[in-house]
Amino acid sequence: MGGCFSKPKPVELKIEVVLPEKERGKEELLAGGKGSPRAYQGNGTARHFHADERLPAPHPYPSAQDCVEAAVCHVKDLENGQMREVELGWGKVLLVKDNGEFHALGHKCPHYGAPLVKGVLSRGRVRCPWHGACFNISTGDLEDFPGLDSLHKFQVKIEKEKVYVRASKQALQLQRRTKVMAKCISPSAGHSSSTNVLIVGAGAAGLVCAETLRQEGFSDRIVLCTLDRHLPYDRPKLSKSLDAQPEQLALRPKEFFRAYGIEVLTEAQVVTVDVRNKKVVFKDGFKLEYSKLLLAPGSSPKTLSCKGKEVENVFTIRTPEDANRVVRLARGRNAVVVGAGFLGMEVAAYLTEKAHSVSVVELEETPFRRFLGERVGRALMKMFENNRVKFYMQTEVSELRAQEGKLKEVVLKSSKVVRADVCVVGIGAVPATGFLRQSSINLDSRGFIPVNKMMQTNVPGVFAAGDAVTFPLAWRNNRKVNIPHWQMAHAQGRVAAQNMLAQEAEISTVPYLWTAMFGKSLRYAGYGEGFDDVIIQGDLEELKFVAFYTKGDEVIAVASMNYDPIVSKVAEVLASGRAIRKREVETGDMSWLTGKGS
Repeated sequence: MGGCFSKPKPVELKIEVVLPEKERGKEELLAGGKGSPRAYQGNGTARHFHADERLPAPHPYPSAQDCVEAAVCHVKDLENGQMREVELGWGKVLLVKDNGEFHALGHKCPHYGAPLVKGVLSRGRVRCPWHGACFNISTGDLEDFPGLDSLHKFQVKIEKEKVYVRASKQALQLQRRTKVMAKCISPSAGHSSSTNVLIVGAGAAGLVCAETLRQEGFSDRIVLCTLDRHLPYDRPKLSKSLDAQPEQLALRPKEFFRAYGIEVLTEAQVVTVDVRNKKVVFKDGFKLEYSKLLLAPGSSPKTLSCKGKEVENVFTIRTPEDANRVVRLARGRNAVVVGAGFLGMEVAAYLTEKAHSVSVVELEETPFRRFLGERVGRALMKMFENNRVKFYMQTEVSELRAQEGKLKEVVLKSSKVVRADVCVVGIGAVPATGFLRQSSINLDSRGFIPVNKMMQTNVPGVFAAGDAVTFPLAWRNNRKVNIPHWQMAHAQGRVAAQNMLAQEAEISTVPYLWTAMFGKSLRYAGYGEGFDDVIIQGDLEELKFVAFYTKGDEVIAVASMNYDPIVSKVAEVLASGRAIRKREVETGDMSWLTGKGS
């Protein structure tokens, strides 16, 4: 599927619009309501599912009355490389003209509902303007992440110079298509002590690995185990909307796992991995044999080591329960956030509406400094200060003081004392790989699992993916890097699954991430570690800008606010293998990006 673009064409990016974000704030809220509540009572003991509970499948051949057909435009209305949203009465469709051919697809990104017409069309695929997911225009298939679902593809016919689109009403309303998956036909599923595939960790990497195996026709047993008490959920949302309930965050409903025979063991902690006998042991003594293993344990948040670290109401944010408790305790009270990275700043922004006061404590001079540089960090800091957030920079916590066991004050090294009823710690994370120390699986000095481009560890049949790995980044000369981003975890989970099936896939995705604060989004693509200069176009004061991060003569990353779809454009150029030179971005002439320049 979708292999009809064999030889790389010259990169052609034709999108004239640079639109401000009218969808402000909607973005982070949109992914919540996907239908029925999805509560899952996980108690760690239920090790089987009933095979008779199935998802209702849409009928593969919709009857005539289920379909709608209409003329949507004249053949000359669209140029090559143009996209347009067209109305079919029951819903909208994205119409694309590429190489003289028309394609009709779902018009919203299934991840968070972004309008794809504002995205980037290049090399036979459309890239989402918000978070960078890519869809093949010939098939609608998801080709790069984040998100799990693909787009519906609709029939197009040309008659008397008019373009007609035919679509099922159900598909128009659904706006997402889950790929066809195999069911599990293993007789031992659910009760025996051996599994074909064992996946440790149920974040994006673990879930995408399991789904990819089923999409590729794998019908043997898959067991996914997690420390969490919930089925896989949208973890980046925790710090962006702390009130979100577990059922609103679920990535798939409980019925989905039953229907496709993906067994999930919740509150299940692996304590040892015996690679010689291909066996893992859980904390409760349960043993499980495997033939292929994916390690995707993620990371554990770092905690404070100062005096008083054991007082109540000091949190790291790891689960929906943590996030919900923080909001409850902060309402009308004083909140202190330690660490001005992505997690800390998102939490601080969210709490400004709820708390009486919000203070941020950070070692660096400006927030996000290592990641976004001094100037962008300062502009964002100003936005926070305008929203009543108080900063204590270039200092750290020396003591947490309690009254009757509960947090009352945070004492800083600068000897300043800050009132605090709740404290959130966001000072980074370490790979959660302690359970592998006694195994023969290689770990580096920082505890990361090194893998090759196929996500293989040093042990045959054992793969690793997600926040706990270092891997070779193709477009930065195969430099071994750790990229703890949601999108990257999806991509690595997919590559691991493909290689479990001996498909010889390699990781090649361009890193893409985003953050949302006060209804404004910042997008970022590339890998900016070690940047030596930042070139800014637009207006930092107004928070309408694009920042290019360079190292020597090369652009290695880009960040933007209110400048869509520029980050997705740059990601597409980098994904095509073309280097972007510093001089191309210094002039302020962006024609090279729209394919009109050099």
